[in-house]
Amino acid sequence: MEETMKLATMEDTVEYRLFLIPDESRDSDKHKEVLQKYIERIMTQFAPMLVPYIWQNQPFNLKYKPGKGSVPAHMFGVTKFGDNIEDEWFIVYVIKQITKEFPELVARIEDNDGEFLLIEAADFLPKWLDPDNSTNRVFFHHGELCIIPAPRTLGAESWLPTTPPTIPQALNIIAAHPEKILASESIRAAVSRRIRGYPEKIQVSLHRAHCFLPAGIVAVLKQRPRLVSAAVQAFYLRDPIDLRACRVFKTFLPETRIMTSVTFTKCLYAQLVQQRFVPDRRSGYRLPPPSDPQYRAHELGMKLAHGFEILCSKCSPHFSDCKKSLVTASPLWASFLASLKKNDYFKGLIEGSAQYRERLEMAENYFQLSVNRPESSLAMSPGEEILTLLQTIPFDIEDLKKEEANLPPEDDDQWLHLSPDQLDQLLQEAAGKKESESISKEEKEQNYDLTQVSESMKAFISKVSTHKGAELPQEPSEAPITFDADYFLNYFDKILGPRPHESDSDDLDDEEFECLDSDDDFETHEPGEEASLKGTLDNLKSYMAQMDQELAHTCIGKSFTTRKQVEPVSQTTDNNSDEEDSDTGESVMAPVDVDLNLVSNILESYSSQAGLAGPASNLLQSMGVQLPDSIDHRPTSKPTKN
Repeated sequence: MEETMKLATMEDTVEYRLFLIPDESRDSDKHKEVLQKYIERIMTQFAPMLVPYIWQNQPFNLKYKPGKGSVPAHMFGVTKFGDNIEDEWFIVYVIKQITKEFPELVARIEDNDGEFLLIEAADFLPKWLDPDNSTNRVFFHHGELCIIPAPRTLGAESWLPTTPPTIPQALNIIAAHPEKILASESIRAAVSRRIRGYPEKIQVSLHRAHCFLPAGIVAVLKQRPRLVSAAVQAFYLRDPIDLRACRVFKTFLPETRIMTSVTFTKCLYAQLVQQRFVPDRRSGYRLPPPSDPQYRAHELGMKLAHGFEILCSKCSPHFSDCKKSLVTASPLWASFLASLKKNDYFKGLIEGSAQYRERLEMAENYFQLSVNRPESSLAMSPGEEILTLLQTIPFDIEDLKKEEANLPPEDDDQWLHLSPDQLDQLLQEAAGKKESESISKEEKEQNYDLTQVSESMKAFISKVSTHKGAELPQEPSEAPITFDADYFLNYFDKILGPRPHESDSDDLDDEEFECLDSDDDFETHEPGEEASLKGTLDNLKSYMAQMDQELAHTCIGKSFTTRKQVEPVSQTTDNNSDEEDSDTGESVMAPVDVDLNLVSNILESYSSQAGLAGPASNLLQSMGVQLPDSIDHRPTSKPTKN
């Protein structure tokens, strides 16, 4: 029996709030009515874009939320976007456009991660802004991202609170100083880049595929295209109990299957395709051989049919009719329909025609889900909605079969099988990084300089780190890496002692130690204390030197490449001989070549990744270092590890 885990990503949600800018002329007693009017206007004006959108879990919605505590009454919405992160960013675009169309509105948006807009623009945030003080600072106003700043010095800007503002304070600041709270160009560009392409991008995110489906599902999807999401999720998140209902199909019999075209989002299509599943023999769903040209259509149809059957199995065919309340009975429907006609939603279609009725059906469904949402106890589940449609809409299997000859072509699904280069390009574009000029892979390998690896790593080490993490150096394209090697080595000399040419030990020099400017306590010691300290340092130096001598001839010591080993004279030496044993008494050791060992180990780690993501590539790419494709980067001069 197949076991499938329920995914926690189903709970990924985004919340959005729309506030009215304070206005003394506005009647506070009618605040609720005003906000409800705005909800109607917003949902109507954006209906042409929102109605046909296929959501992963829940649609964009708004409802009135009364004031509580310091938070005034406002319009509120919450959407579970699950695995499809594009739903969240589409909502960001919608919220941005709403504040552009309605300048008197201010919007806030956040998800499970908190201020995810700031996370998107993390590389460009000011130093003072962090998760601890970002509460109620990030808003959309006039279609632009705004960040309420903190005062640079105490009392410098009297209109700025020294602590994170409350919502009323934030609204007053936005109303009084809209030009001073505009986020920097780089921050706004980072967010705009993420939502670039909407609303045209909606069509790009869709994928049309042929599916061999029961006629009942074909009829349901003609009326409710969005139900494909619920069916895919039901199949994708199935468990053994769900599959019991699919041993013998009761609602969607396999004998009624016909070929049809189904519109998915790319996320839904990928979820359906990537899961391997063998139907129960008793279900009646048989698949042709994989070599059959229609195998993919049969497989997709089989999986989708299982999803629809699971949905219907979770409700009784005789569910309460009280849930089947007519949309047209709502007092808001008449004004909503009039607004749709005013905004040319029906595109001049003749009233009563098939296309008009189809768009009207979509509008009613959208109105029920997003505008006039019933209480959760009265809302219909997807299974109840499917059973209701099967009972109310007439369909003829023969008529549906005639449409098989005129199906639109399928979309190419090569986007599911990206090459490593294409994937890297997509990741770079998502991060806003584009190469200034096109360079072939061969030219990159020929012109590649390994010193970039060591220099970038040194720059990374030289950065100051705190309990919050380490800062990565800027990319070479953004700013040149500046690294003062002398200062770096001198600093460590003060801590660990100088590096004499005849030894590679970690000896500490008491004179250098006394010069360490991090603590001046050594300069205030009494003569007796200084003698005691000197004796301690001498013992420590002797101990460290002895450790170096002992480790030099162990596997650990031999695993490092020394400067002596890379000299031409020493290249003829047999690394497997036991000549090192005769040198155990010598005090002179060849110093370790730090740069060569660093580069060798990183390249060895990179090579072992076999083209996949790993610690070496992730660290180097974060520092702007792009390694060419690896054949075998391990240096031949490095001694073999025993």
